[in-house]
Order: sequence, then structure tokens, then C-alpha cells
Amino acid sequence: MAEENQFFRPVRDFCQRKVMTCGADDALVEAVITMRERNISSMVVLKDGMPDGIFTDRDLRNKVVAPGRSPSELKVGDVMHSPLITIGDDDLLYEALHRMSRTKIHRLVVVDDKGALTGIITDTDILRLQAHSPHQLVLDIEKAASIDDLRQLHTRIQNLVLHLSGTGIAIRDMVKLIANLNDQVLIRLIELLRADKYSDLTDNFAFVVMGSEGRGEQTLSTDQDNAIIYDDELSAAELARLEAFSHDLIDTLISIGVPPCSGGIMARNPQWRHSLSTWKSELNRWLSTPTPENVMTGSMFMDLRALYGRHDLVQTLKQHAYRTLSNDQGFLMRMAQNMTNFVPPLGWFGKIKLERSGPQRGKLDIKKAGIFAITDGIKALAMEANKLEGSTHDRIEALTAAGVLKAEDAKNLLASFDFLVMTRLRGHVEALRAGAELSNYVSMEMLNVMQQGELRLALEQVAKFQGFVKHHFRLHLLRN
Repeated sequence: MAEENQFFRPVRDFCQRKVMTCGADDALVEAVITMRERNISSMVVLKDGMPDGIFTDRDLRNKVVAPGRSPSELKVGDVMHSPLITIGDDDLLYEALHRMSRTKIHRLVVVDDKGALTGIITDTDILRLQAHSPHQLVLDIEKAASIDDLRQLHTRIQNLVLHLSGTGIAIRDMVKLIANLNDQVLIRLIELLRADKYSDLTDNFAFVVMGSEGRGEQTLSTDQDNAIIYDDELSAAELARLEAFSHDLIDTLISIGVPPCSGGIMARNPQWRHSLSTWKSELNRWLSTPTPENVMTGSMFMDLRALYGRHDLVQTLKQHAYRTLSNDQGFLMRMAQNMTNFVPPLGWFGKIKLERSGPQRGKLDIKKAGIFAITDGIKALAMEANKLEGSTHDRIEALTAAGVLKAEDAKNLLASFDFLVMTRLRGHVEALRAGAELSNYVSMEMLNVMQQGELRLALEQVAKFQGFVKHHFRLHLLRN
């Protein structure tokens, strides 16, 4: 197995199983003596037998020694870190890495599906695996000191994906990796810009991503879909600085290699930078008047995810949309209708219909053939059920748990979606290696006979799903 593949194995394969524990009421001095005797740097604090906190040598330095407190008068609970940040033993090692990076900590307590303590894993454990790895990439992104650094790191992300493609890594894990790394680059870019030119920038805004980036389903360098939501009470001076910042941010993002949106859906454009109340009005307009353009725009917008800033602004908008949709399903019905218009290109006896002319002759647009129908069909169901968080995978699982989808249908749909996305990624990888422009078109020549059979089955599953969506939303009641 390639060393990079280690990061797609479960945490249980790498965590330390021998974990020293104590109680919150234990004397701090006794805990420190145990740590010294055992030559360890942390102890997990238990409450009623379950992990409740953690005490580290850093807590001792920062919370006891530095303030000049007397250790003999303290209990472990006085200085421990709580609430506890944990990781499941079935979660992937890469998720542990991402969680440490996101929360800026050096160790995670590992728990089973019932929340019971099973081990502990540290950033040092992960570093031992390999110096040139997703972990190292995250660390290098965090340490990036310039735009040039980020430009090189963006290229390294592309190269990592090229290396990992075809190694057997599950496509769900692959796209999650791409999304996590791209998120880190963008967050670091914002931090650098604020430190360099915008130290006076307001904190009362959210930079949000939408579309496939909002769902965390990127495959290599998909173009930008982003916006800014800001507080209604910002002053004219604060708005002017936010506007300048949005231009710098998007221009710099393009300069490091992230393509601009051909449709202009970027935060530097005024129509994608609004106050919370204005965004509510925009949502009302899209949702209450489901023209084809409003359906496409509103559908893309509902994938919004706060990447930086005030997450509560995004949640407020989503709750507003849920309330609006609960009173009138017209938008969801039109959205579902639009999804069913993308008929899988299957001919007689299951023959796949390819482009007949033009530069893409003999190729298949894999997004229009099936990916779009699944993502938007699932999105419409998720919007109706208030289950819009996360990726298409997450939404399918939530809809299954809620009884909207049958377990067997969901399983087949997930398999079809994964195959289509993997085929798209393979097409992107081949184009990148050939120095060609990335697109959603794939050549049948890159698929063997068995894979072409899988493609036919996936497209048949898409057609079946479209039938379900038509029935669920009663599309026969719609008038064109």
C-alpha cells in the first residue's frame, strides 16, 4: 500500500491504546506525579467512566505555572480542557488530521460508537507516517507566509490528487480530501490578507461557498461559486472596506490558480455581496417566483456553507428558506422538474448515446448524464426535509434515516453517484496530465468493458431515481 493511503485507513489502526486516566476531583499534584513517572504528556479525565476532558503538560504551564497558582491547592478539574474534542475509532486518519488542524490542538481522544474511551492519537503519531503527505500539506498551508507559498501549495494539492487517483481510495474520501485542503488554502489566504492589508476589517460577515464547493464535492480545480453575507448594521466605512477586501480576495484566489466563475458568481461582484436582510429578500424572490433562472440560482445558493466568519448568518438564511418552502412547494416542484429534464443518455438495449458532432464528438458529458440529476434531486428532497447539511452522501444518509428513501434504493443511488463522480475525476486527471482544459466530458476509451457496463447501470439508476422524484413531488400536477 502506498504510504499516502495510510491516511484513508481508520484511526483505530494507529491510535495508542494505553491511556492514563484520572478524575476531575483528583489532586493536580498527584496527576502531575503520574505523568512524570510514566513519561507522558496528557491524561484523559473521566466522569462516570466516560471521557469528559483532558489535562496536558501545556495546561500545567499555561494555567498553573505562568499565572503563579499553587498546584497543591488545585484539582485536575480546575485546569483540564473541556468540552472534549474526540474522534471515532472508525473515522479516517485524515479526518483526525483535519480536526486537529481546524481546532489547533495536538491530540484527539478516540472513542467508540457509544462514546467510550478506546485510545488517543497525537499529531506526532501522524507525522511519523510520512513527511510528504496530506498532513504535511495541511501544516505547510498553516505556515504559508505569502501568496506565492499558497500558489505552490495549490499546485501540490493537484499533484497529490494525481498521485492518489487510481490507488483504490474511495471517491467519497478523495473528494473530501480535496475539499478540506482547498478550504485550508482559502482560509489561510483570508488570514494573510487581513494581516497584511485589512486588520481593520469588520468581523460581522461570513464568506460562503456554494455549489459543489459548498457540498464539499470538488474534483480538482472546479471554478469559484462564493458570496459574502454581512450584518445589517455595518457602517458605510465598514462596507467600503469589505468591498475592497472582496475584490482583493477573489483576484488573489484567481492568481493562485482557482478559476473564476464564468457566470460571475463571486463575492467581488455586488450581486453576490449583500446584508442578511437583502439576502432574505433575494431568497424570497427566487423561492416565490420559480422561473428557470431563479430555480438554477436558488438551487445553487442553497448549498451555501460558511467557510470563514459568522456561521450564524448562514444558519439564519437556511432557516428562513425552510420556513418559506414549508408554505409553498412550487419552487421545489420546479427544481425537481428541472432535474428530470436531464434524461440519462441511454438508447436501445442500454446503448450509451454520445456526442455526435463538434469538438466533443464521441464523448459523454458525465455531469449532465447523471451527476446533476442526483445532486439536485437529493437537494430538493433535503430542502423539503430540512436535511440540507453536508455532502450529497450526507444528505442521502439523512434522508434514509428519516424514511424518505428506502435503504436499498439509497445504497444503489450512492454506488451510482460514486461511480459517476469517480469517472469525472478520472477524466479531469487525464486532462491535467495531457495539459488539456478540464471539462465534464469523458471518453469511453478510458473505460474498459466492465466499467462501461457499470456506467450503463449507473445511468439506469439515475433514471429510476428521476421516476421516484417525479412521483414524490407530484410533477404531473405542474403546468408548463
